[in-house]
Amino acid sequence: MAEVKQKIIPHLWYDKEAREAAEFYASVFPDSKVTNVTVLLDTPSGDCDVVSFELLGQPFMSISAGPLFRFNPSVSFIVNFDPSLFDASPSPEKAARAKIDEVWGRLSDGGAVLMPIDKYPFSERYGWIQDRYGLSWQLILTDPEGDPRPPIIPSLLFVGENCGKAEEAIESYLSIFRNSRLGDLIRYGAGREPDKEGTVMFADFMLEERWFAAMDSARDHNFAFNEAISFMVNCEGQEEIDYYWEKLSAVPESEQCGWLKDKFGVSWQIVPADMDEMMRSGSEEQIERVTQAFLEMKKFDLAALRRAYEG
Repeated sequence: MAEVKQKIIPHLWYDKEAREAAEFYASVFPDSKVTNVTVLLDTPSGDCDVVSFELLGQPFMSISAGPLFRFNPSVSFIVNFDPSLFDASPSPEKAARAKIDEVWGRLSDGGAVLMPIDKYPFSERYGWIQDRYGLSWQLILTDPEGDPRPPIIPSLLFVGENCGKAEEAIESYLSIFRNSRLGDLIRYGAGREPDKEGTVMFADFMLEERWFAAMDSARDHNFAFNEAISFMVNCEGQEEIDYYWEKLSAVPESEQCGWLKDKFGVSWQIVPADMDEMMRSGSEEQIERVTQAFLEMKKFDLAALRRAYEG
């Protein structure tokens, strides 16, 4: 069975740009590369590129599967620029600032600024940018004296009817996923209208060794969670697939090809860890058989996928 190095992997849905975007991000961030491209033939969206890549050493996946979903700021990626990572420089903080500004400049090309890069009460250097593909990034100069965090953290923004549910969501996820714990939790105080006192201004939490962040926002936002960004959960067998499916799926009409939506609208993919190896190492005929098999499924049937692979 394939070794799972990362249990939960962010997955990005593009119209046609998955490979192009992965190559762009790999050129923007250090310690980044495209690791694999597989083409799924004859899907409802036509032939689809499935791209595996690493950013700052962390795994991501993406797919080109048509203009069905668009990125929005309900899920963004916090990128931590920690001066301690630049200890080889004569001035680590200056080097970290230079790198954050360089990355900001690259992501700004064709993008849109959501919060200008500047000094804020919570950071000496921070900005929120939507890149040319619509994906949102929060770049932050982190305090090297703080608790260590990975370089990239997916961040969930609870808005609209979800506003005020960030803490409930965190508690739910912590109860479902193993190897999990709460990190920081900072609440809005009085006088922060329209945000309600006591709701989550910022929190982070770890699920299966993967850090996430979450926050509530009562401001007027015209977006919500959707399938453009989902989280793949690599499972070691059918029992684990069944467990996560039962615990997370809350929208039956959204169940398809291993995808589900939880009660907050966040999308997850519950997949067998073996499937990555099948799609990377299989022949064109094996990949085609597996693809046609899973297109007929809602929750994945691992035994049926293995039979399809083996022919």
